[in-house]
Amino acid sequence: MKTVAIREAFLRYFEQQGHTRVPSSSLVPGNDPTLLFTNAGMNQFKDTFLGADPRPYNRAVSSQRCVRAGGKHNDLENVGYTARHHTFFEMLGNFSFGDYFKRDAIRFAWQFLTEELKLPKERLWVTCHISDDEAEQIWIEDIGFPKERISRLDEDNFWQMGDTGPCGPCSEIFYDHGEDVPGGPPGSPDDDLDRYIEIWNLVFMQFNRDSSGEMHPLPAPSVDTGMGLERVAAVMQGVHSNYEIDLFQALIRAAAEVLGVNDLAHNSLKVIADHIRSCAFLICDGVMPGNEGRGYVLRRIIRRAIRHGNKLGASGPFFYRLVATLAAQMGEAYPELVKLQPQVEKALLTEEEQFAKTLDNGLAILNEALDGLQSGEEIPGAVVFKLYDTYGFPVDLTNDIARERGLTLDVAGYEAAMAEQRSRSQESGSFKVDYNDVLKLDGSTEFTGYDSLAGEGSVTALLKDGEQVSALGADESGVVVLDRTPFYGESGGQVGDSGYLSAAGLRLEVTDTTKVQGHHLHHVKVLEGSVAVGATLQAQVDGSVRQRTRLNHSATHLLHAALRNVLGDHVNQKGSLVDSERLRFDFSHFEAVKPEELKAIEQMVNAQIRANTAVSTRLMSMEAAMEAGAMALFGEKYGDEVRVLAMGEDDFSVELCGGTHVDRTGDIGLMRITSESGIASGVRRIEAVTGAGALAAIDAVEERLAEVCEAVKGTRDNVAAKVGALRAEARELEKEVARLKQKLATSAGGDLTSSAVDVDGVKVLAANVEGGDAKSLRDVMDQCKNKLGSGVILLAAVEGDKIALAAGVTKDLTGRVKAGDLMKEFAGRLGGKGGGRPDMAQGGGSDVAALDDTLKTVPDWVAATLAG
Repeated sequence: MKTVAIREAFLRYFEQQGHTRVPSSSLVPGNDPTLLFTNAGMNQFKDTFLGADPRPYNRAVSSQRCVRAGGKHNDLENVGYTARHHTFFEMLGNFSFGDYFKRDAIRFAWQFLTEELKLPKERLWVTCHISDDEAEQIWIEDIGFPKERISRLDEDNFWQMGDTGPCGPCSEIFYDHGEDVPGGPPGSPDDDLDRYIEIWNLVFMQFNRDSSGEMHPLPAPSVDTGMGLERVAAVMQGVHSNYEIDLFQALIRAAAEVLGVNDLAHNSLKVIADHIRSCAFLICDGVMPGNEGRGYVLRRIIRRAIRHGNKLGASGPFFYRLVATLAAQMGEAYPELVKLQPQVEKALLTEEEQFAKTLDNGLAILNEALDGLQSGEEIPGAVVFKLYDTYGFPVDLTNDIARERGLTLDVAGYEAAMAEQRSRSQESGSFKVDYNDVLKLDGSTEFTGYDSLAGEGSVTALLKDGEQVSALGADESGVVVLDRTPFYGESGGQVGDSGYLSAAGLRLEVTDTTKVQGHHLHHVKVLEGSVAVGATLQAQVDGSVRQRTRLNHSATHLLHAALRNVLGDHVNQKGSLVDSERLRFDFSHFEAVKPEELKAIEQMVNAQIRANTAVSTRLMSMEAAMEAGAMALFGEKYGDEVRVLAMGEDDFSVELCGGTHVDRTGDIGLMRITSESGIASGVRRIEAVTGAGALAAIDAVEERLAEVCEAVKGTRDNVAAKVGALRAEARELEKEVARLKQKLATSAGGDLTSSAVDVDGVKVLAANVEGGDAKSLRDVMDQCKNKLGSGVILLAAVEGDKIALAAGVTKDLTGRVKAGDLMKEFAGRLGGKGGGRPDMAQGGGSDVAALDDTLKTVPDWVAATLAG
């Protein structure tokens, strides 16, 4: 049974049991600061289990793509060395939100495995938590499962997504691969997780664990299950390793063909086959290789794959060529993979080309460090750090190489060297404080700010210093949660509102508004009085700030549509920031946007603004929104009912967005692009201003133009010609100066050789060339070599507060004296650096005052060098 058929059979079976088929969510968790990547099927339902995100259904089924390669759940180092570890995998899951519980969950699992997949019952083994007598009883009495094949376990049968969040006891189902594979049943002394393989985990969601470790009952007992598609495929296809299933074999064969490898069982091929899946899907979901956070994890995975390709003899970029095979294998289930295939390939190729420039150097340094080490010894921490810091070698890549040679890493030494730069590799530092552990509150905040900037709300919770409190007093800062508010909470790239909360004798300044678990958190400072839970407050949003923010946010949607029109459908939003001063929009594109393209984009947006069409917002189901062509924004989390924003002529832009916007496009007034730049591989950034900000930007350009006109004694009509003429004149003057310097230096060169001194039979010349520069020194050097015939030369020329240096050694002497060594020594003495070939080297310095005295010491250095 092929992998694609297993996936569809699972989804279809649970649909027949009344479950709603829910698409896989992005690998970038929406509005969840606790997760680096989506790592389980239940991630997208986390708030639903907590009661903060009600759905129109109470049963769901999904096939969720997951990545475990960073943070708490990190399987990266094991990939390629075990049969079942992956950075990317698919989790089949069925979920109940307060509907059915243990009995039906167990029954569904048993029916699917034994009736739909027809697995032999005698090959199955079950585990239950030591406290869960109810689950064991259901297995024995309802299913008729033999008690002697049920193991009662402790920690292994209590599931939690992380240190905090939904959790509960679970019942796992194992498959016995047979007596040919050594190992015992779960929980036995012989259990090595190799013969008996866990294929399905039924989690009985009963609690929410907070940061103190205390468990609170969930609003309704629920079910979360997870069955690894790759593991089930191995069972159904009669193989022991996940890498032997049809999907992986196709990728392994493709990698072997690209690399010219015959050994299909090579572990490096497994690594590459695994990594192409995680890398391609991460890029599809908006992650690009970078130096921090998710981008850095992606870069580590790509570079690990490249290194394994290098081991197999890769002579050039190869990894990107596997995307086509992946799209053919998984494109039916994930059509975005097919649609974005060219962009994924370009992103991977760019990263491969970039890494190739440093890979050889890094491997050479590492191999040199390893030459004197024996199996069992440590690679010094300083070497590990240098590879990471200078050559971009992730530590796990170095560890891979060490592992292959029986070596270990000096982790303590590495971490000591990393102390000043640790923030780059600690992904968690990129994420915000998590209020999920602090806020214990049911329901959600009703947002009234679409229609009004003022309103009234009751205080449902107060937070201070990471704890819920009953009151906040004068001059204290904290967080106020209201049952209803006109304040917009930061999301979708739009910053949170600011303003004031007040009551009789009470005034609080709201500096920011964020969202957690459906609640709006007003970050406040108490200016007057004190506020307590239960108080009724008047809320007033700063209208001028909100208005400017609305203009910028609305323009962002028009900009996105214009980019796709001008540059192509491959353009997708990769992030945004919208506040009252400007808009910043990040998008996928693999080259700088040309000036004429920027002009066309700006003109297209302003044409839509001048059209002054009404902006419409409709509430509809997610499915209907997708059918209507609405685009989802990067990194956002959507419920089943979404806001669809349409603006411009003939629905120029249609996107999902919960932000605040103008009533008509003409309200924006004007948009002006202020900059375009690259921020990561395959990601560009445009910054722009609107309304009064755009007019101010134009005024600033006008002022600068007036200054230029005055400086060149021109007018607006002829200023370009004036500047062009001045540039041409300056170039001619620069050429004339260069000719004069060359002539002066050349004439001086003829006299320099007379000052050469004899050092043990070698002519040594060290001189300051008056009027020379770096370029003319090379010509003078050639003249001096020709005239001396044999000798060692160091020439200097002072240019302002800098010194240009050139060193030369005639070829008959390079075996005894190296020009590069001479340059390094004397550039260093003069506060600079330099280097080069044995016969010619260049450099510079900054200590002009010490130049003459330093040149006098050159003969002594040559004498010492000749003496060895």
